[in-house]
Amino acid sequence: MIGNKPPFLIETALLTHGLRSMDDQLLIEKWSPDTGCLTWVEKGIIRLGNIIEYIPFRNRSAELIRIDCFTLEEALAEGLSGALTASGTMSVCAKLGISLAVTCGMGGIGDIRDELISPDLPALNDLPVALIATSPKDMLDIQSTITWLIDKGVRVYGRYTSSCTGFMFKHDPISVTGVYGGEQSHKKMLLLNEIPIEKRLSDTSILPRAIAAGKEAEAQGRYYHPAANNMIDLLSEGKSSCLQLDSIIANAKWAQLLSY
Repeated sequence: MIGNKPPFLIETALLTHGLRSMDDQLLIEKWSPDTGCLTWVEKGIIRLGNIIEYIPFRNRSAELIRIDCFTLEEALAEGLSGALTASGTMSVCAKLGISLAVTCGMGGIGDIRDELISPDLPALNDLPVALIATSPKDMLDIQSTITWLIDKGVRVYGRYTSSCTGFMFKHDPISVTGVYGGEQSHKKMLLLNEIPIEKRLSDTSILPRAIAAGKEAEAQGRYYHPAANNMIDLLSEGKSSCLQLDSIIANAKWAQLLSY
């Protein structure tokens, strides 16, 4: 803790809407008590809590919205309840004077209605909060996403390498600013902690089917990313949920190291 504040906050959009085959008990078993502090919005109030405190909220996932940095103030003013995306978590961090947020697969630039540029990107550019992520999501234009950030002056560092090779699938390497070397200023900084390539999904036919599921959901007025993620989970027989849970926990553990 920093005074009475946690040193970083972990988003809840993935845990709430994205892990289709991960039940509460398995989530609790894998999420150790010291993994870090989660954040969400309940009836217009920002909540911080551990995994046990969060689970009752997760059980209402069907009625919960997704809240980003652009919709946070409206959600608070109107008493809404929802899971926080990466940018929503960064916005909460900025409100509370916390300089680090944790996500898994982040948003970016892509062919998604109302999200041609994900709120995660302007949040990285505008808020005094660094973000630890695994990678931009596979269905996005990762090259354009990285280029947009670097052109805006956002430093993009890999934990072990100076390139980004994708999220749950392997893509061609895309150069980033460099390997993270302990830079202290958290403003305009993205830290990438990739899933080891040998652990990623190898069946590339899954991705276009996931994109199609996301577009279908979008056409029906539902959220794109949960639908695409759920299709990947279904076609990978649950492996993608395990990959993402392990990855967000690994990102939180890196955040712990950076907080000391």
